[in-house]
Amino acid sequence: MVEFLVSAGVVALAEIGDKTQLLALVLAARFKKTWPIVLGILCATVVNHGMAGAVGTLAARLIDAGVLRWLLGLSFLAMAVWVLVPDRCDGEEAGTAARHGVFVTTFVSFFLAEMGDKTQIATVALAAQYSAPFLVVAGTTLGMLVADVPAVFIGGRLGEKVPVKVIRIVAALLFAVLGMAAFFIS
Repeated sequence: MVEFLVSAGVVALAEIGDKTQLLALVLAARFKKTWPIVLGILCATVVNHGMAGAVGTLAARLIDAGVLRWLLGLSFLAMAVWVLVPDRCDGEEAGTAARHGVFVTTFVSFFLAEMGDKTQIATVALAAQYSAPFLVVAGTTLGMLVADVPAVFIGGRLGEKVPVKVIRIVAALLFAVLGMAAFFIS
């Protein structure tokens, strides 16, 4: 259960101010169709993070435990730095909804936006660290929803209530703690 909670917390914090959260805001403001957007986010995240969890689990099996511990520690420390860098959403993804519908546009946009993103890399690292890939993927998916669904429902007002800079710092500290823990806890 710790795997689930840590994964959810790490991704929820990392997602605040991320380009996919900004994409959720853009899509919600433009199309005003809450449930197709939420469902698109959910489905894209399950598929994307499911693949990331599989990669992390495979890495844990193929890489020596000592080497993996150092790789995980370094990846979490890199994530601590990366989460401090703000993302920008260019809004181009929203232009395809007229042709494909809001759900498909959201699904494709979120899936592609997550490729190589902080939360996908975190999912790979968490799945490699823990031997419970389903709990990790469920946790990271919940974390994405915790951060992105409110953005869909309340749109631009989210930024007024939550200081993104403070949340980025908290997320960076959490990643740094996980990185240090990976070095010392086997």
